[in-house]
Amino acid sequence: MARHLITSAIPYINGIKHLGNLVGSQLPADLFARYLRGRGHEVMFLCATDEHGTPAELAAAKAGKPVAEYCAEMHAVQAKLADGFRLSFDHFGRSSSEQNRRLTQAFAKALDEAGLIREVSETQMYSPTDGRYLPDRYIEGTCPNCGFDSARGDQCDNCTKQLDPVDLINPRSVISGATDLQMRDTKHLYLRQSALKDELEQWIDTREGWPVLTTSIAKKWLNDGDGLQDRGITRDLDWGVPVQRGDEPWPGMEGKVFYVWFDAPIEYIACAQEWVDAGKGTDWERWWRTDKGAGDVTYTQFMGKDNVPFHTLSFPVTILGSGEPWKLVDYIKSFNYLNYDGGQFSTSRGRGVFMDQALDILPSDYWRWWLLSHAPESSDAEFTWENFQASVNKDLADVLGNFVSRVTKFCRSKFGEVVPEGGAYGAKEEAVIAELGARLKTYEAHMDAIEVRKAAAELRAIWVAGNEYLQDAAPWSVFKEDEAAAAAIIRFSLNLIRLYAVLSEPFIPDASDTLKAAMKVTDAGWPDDIGGALSALPAGHGFEVPENLFRKIADEEREDWQARFAGVRD
Repeated sequence: MARHLITSAIPYINGIKHLGNLVGSQLPADLFARYLRGRGHEVMFLCATDEHGTPAELAAAKAGKPVAEYCAEMHAVQAKLADGFRLSFDHFGRSSSEQNRRLTQAFAKALDEAGLIREVSETQMYSPTDGRYLPDRYIEGTCPNCGFDSARGDQCDNCTKQLDPVDLINPRSVISGATDLQMRDTKHLYLRQSALKDELEQWIDTREGWPVLTTSIAKKWLNDGDGLQDRGITRDLDWGVPVQRGDEPWPGMEGKVFYVWFDAPIEYIACAQEWVDAGKGTDWERWWRTDKGAGDVTYTQFMGKDNVPFHTLSFPVTILGSGEPWKLVDYIKSFNYLNYDGGQFSTSRGRGVFMDQALDILPSDYWRWWLLSHAPESSDAEFTWENFQASVNKDLADVLGNFVSRVTKFCRSKFGEVVPEGGAYGAKEEAVIAELGARLKTYEAHMDAIEVRKAAAELRAIWVAGNEYLQDAAPWSVFKEDEAAAAAIIRFSLNLIRLYAVLSEPFIPDASDTLKAAMKVTDAGWPDDIGGALSALPAGHGFEVPENLFRKIADEEREDWQARFAGVRD
């Protein structure tokens, strides 16, 4: 049994996330965590809400609530939605936690003692209209790199280039829209990332098998232009982790907080401390400190491509620079963007399907299956309602659901709700066992490599094999001539349902649970060999006919949803 630490990019607290956000990190991370647990490995799967910085302040102001109150409410909302999508976090924490505050301040002290933090006098945009300095995300303007007219002061969402507010063309205040911005002197702390460039590049080169997307982005920021730049880690804000050297004040930094991109990744570690403090487990250090047992842990991160620079550069610099024995990531699975029906998902315009709306329409398995089977791995992908309808109707309803319905209902009508005995398995069954044995190895290989779309395609092929077998074996015809032979076909098919329940659990956990309950499965362990798995339910074993596993989406529903989610969210 191996030990696996899994984290997904922590979502901002500012509102409910759309399906593009979900498939970019949390959902594939859950798929991998469920698969590894199914294989018998020990897994720690952590996520949290990212609660500091400008997005939280702006969202709270818009909601007319104190920022701490707003964040607490939205954490509860996001936790409920995560549960609705069956995201199996061991703990869903908060970057505003006391644990993260202490750890962030401790990291800052260690980095300062290592000579990796310098104080910089700089000019920063000040808005007389708003009466305050404007942090990066309070400023928008035109990107000097690609011309996108809504680039933020820290990064352009269109081309992912990291920016400083002074780089923007025609900058404006997000708060008031004011354009009469002034540059005023202020002091901030900078993390000397450039001092660790060689060590960081050497570390990246030792990461085995990273996706091309991950490595190319990391190398770009290391070597393009002037190379890895020092980065400010403090901001003139009220909401955030106060700037301190551990428990000590930091002279000259009074009233400032750490930049959200400094404290947010540290929450991955603090989240494990929260897990212990919540009474869910013990000894978080065995997951995060190599001197406490984390040396044998494999650490995998999941994120969208816009988060890659911070997780391949800034966060590793924080850990390496501290000089302390923290666990570094082994593998970063990054994703491209999921677009929406001919355009982009848009939180500001309410364009697309958001997590709460999705669950109001259909159960989570429908969404999980489509999103994972169309995950934007090698390139951007696009959600269309026609494709969603076709995938649900064909894959879930016609292939898996139809197989389960035909087998269980036929058995109930001819043999009752027990596994019939019949004769021994014959050539047809042995052929299916051989095919599925090979397909299982391929499925496992894709899952081990986190090749999400390929794994989904192989799982569907495993379902299809059962349908083709049933159609070819035709127990409804055989029954007329040889009841025992028909009984053997049905016994084999009922065992296929049990196998499907086990193998499908990472993708569609609710349907898996339904099938396990219907088959009255007590041992749902991952199969060592297909032949044994397809004899697991013996003759006389009782079962129940499940309700319709998946319903089809009608054309009228699809058209209604397509119109409903094309415009502004209420």
